[in-house]
Amino acid sequence: MWAWRPRDAFAWLNRLIGEERSVIDAPTAAPAPLQPIDLTEDARVAEVLDIAVRSGEVLLASGTSAVDTAAQVQFVAATYGLARCDVDVTYNSIRISAYRGPTMPPATTMRIVHYRSLDFTRLAAVDRLTRRLRTEAVGPGEAHDTLVAINEAPHPYNRWTATFAWASMAASAAVLLGGGVLVAIVSFFTTMVIDRTNRRLNSIGLPFFYQHVVGGLIAAAPASLLYTFRDALGISIRPSLVIAAGMIVLLSGLSLVGSVQDAITGAPITAAARFFEVVMMTGGIIAGVALSLRVASALGSTLPSTTPAEAPAFAQISIRVVAGAFTSLFFAVACYAERRALTAAGIGGAVGIAVYSATQYYGMGPVVGSAIAATVVGFGGGLMARRALTPPQVVAVAGITPLLPGLSLYRGLYSLLQNQLLLGLSALLSAFAIGVALASGVTLGEWGARTLRRPRILRRTGSLRRPTLRRHRSGGQEWPNDQAR
Repeated sequence: MWAWRPRDAFAWLNRLIGEERSVIDAPTAAPAPLQPIDLTEDARVAEVLDIAVRSGEVLLASGTSAVDTAAQVQFVAATYGLARCDVDVTYNSIRISAYRGPTMPPATTMRIVHYRSLDFTRLAAVDRLTRRLRTEAVGPGEAHDTLVAINEAPHPYNRWTATFAWASMAASAAVLLGGGVLVAIVSFFTTMVIDRTNRRLNSIGLPFFYQHVVGGLIAAAPASLLYTFRDALGISIRPSLVIAAGMIVLLSGLSLVGSVQDAITGAPITAAARFFEVVMMTGGIIAGVALSLRVASALGSTLPSTTPAEAPAFAQISIRVVAGAFTSLFFAVACYAERRALTAAGIGGAVGIAVYSATQYYGMGPVVGSAIAATVVGFGGGLMARRALTPPQVVAVAGITPLLPGLSLYRGLYSLLQNQLLLGLSALLSAFAIGVALASGVTLGEWGARTLRRPRILRRTGSLRRPTLRRHRSGGQEWPNDQAR
């Protein structure tokens, strides 16, 4: 008779996480260069350094932490024989200096990251190239051409598909917050207007801060207008949910996770720069919403006061779990994620909302609940990333998107506008604490998934050797060892 034993669970878990080529494990320095180069050839050394910084550029632009980006750059350089390199990654620049011996000057190069966009397809393509560098002898020319093609490739979806995904994400977030069909429809069209407007403003070079101000302004205007004329239109609407859904969409594109990861993993300069950017962009959203509410108030429009959210019933939890899954899925589509990553992103969002709802049911509070949910999402996302062969950042960032404190931000802003300073500051600090809890929880979860067990492919890395030549007995011809056998 079969009896369950604890080691059976460990065996199942090891089968789950231990077979695929991992993309969540930190790149390890190659034991021997797979494509060694002559260190005296300046052109070849410069080509390798360019490959290394180009691969790091995509990671840094996508919000990857400075430590992980530096590890990526060092790994690529070591793969081609530049094992002794100093890498300095800051907010928008990557510098690498390769030591070439006591009689030759070091080779140095630098690359500035001029853009910041969440293109998960480009990030996944760089991860696939990294996996190839771990196991195959990819020449510098081929690697360089691949990186150029990745950077110059168009987005896999057109802009209207991304706009539809952002709008659908806002509708799902509105349902997640407890809104009905009308709130979801208003959130959908409001976010569509925000996205198309900001794309136009971005094309003419308006700074991102003002784009977020415009986004906040548009997010609040339709909600206050419909609430003002609700009696004439015969509708019932909660404007706070429409505004909060729009704020969640605007907040989702910020590099909150990367800034906290930099602070935790020992990159304080980059962490301070990124965190200040997050604060400024969030301030732009708040300023836009506040301006819209002030204009509405001057025109005689009033909004209802907001109340703290109550613990949802079990039936509501099931709806919110589904809404959270679609929120994460549409966010992944809006960020141009690959199709095989969409399922993992949706599962991450559903698990995050389920865990968070469970913590609220037991009265753990929003900050603790957010930290626990984000840790589970980060850990599970790392395991799913190994199976889906997609960057864990896709699952992690998408998974915590439904948990972003959009409603807390609006509640704090509304209280401040009503001269309720204590309630306003308390809500804003709560939103800040929730954001930090989400980012730190994801970091802890990814660390747990990364260190639980390394896949077998990485354990075999130490045994990789370039084929050596030996003379075959029959014809005196030289063959690689494996062919001579």
